[in-house]
Amino acid sequence: MANEDKKDFNEMLRRDNGMPKIQIVTDAATIKKYGGERMYFAPPIEYDRIMKRIPEGRLTTVGDIRELFAKRGGADFTDPITAGIFVSIAAWASRQRAEDPTPYWRTLKAHGELNAKYPGGIKAQKALLEAEGHTVIARGRTNIRYYVKDYEKCLFPLNSLQD
Repeated sequence: MANEDKKDFNEMLRRDNGMPKIQIVTDAATIKKYGGERMYFAPPIEYDRIMKRIPEGRLTTVGDIRELFAKRGGADFTDPITAGIFVSIAAWASRQRAEDPTPYWRTLKAHGELNAKYPGGIKAQKALLEAEGHTVIARGRTNIRYYVKDYEKCLFPLNSLQD
């Protein structure tokens, strides 16, 4: 995100913009890719609420959160673009708050990848994850990306969460 110091991410977190809502998608390629036409949009605060419930030493992915919301909302899938944006908003909002932190570093991208858009970038997320006992590995030669090794073993079962 750009101009983080000039934005009020906690205000952004509280905006619902008419969400939650379901939008019917008519694009055949999208329907085929995501397995249906009912696309769910959860408000940013809901991403924050789920991210806060991931205990120390455990992890989740943006994809797992999206699946949870689609299931709860009676939809086929959750919009991936807004999900990525809202997870970042939750992270930056946490950084701006003096209390009630969100352990955003425990929410990974697909395949256990670290999120460069979080406060402090990869370096900060890596340090926080390693402090909780996770091993972070680099992959690639020119476009190096960072992943939590064996992240699947540490995934928190979101389906165990009650509303």
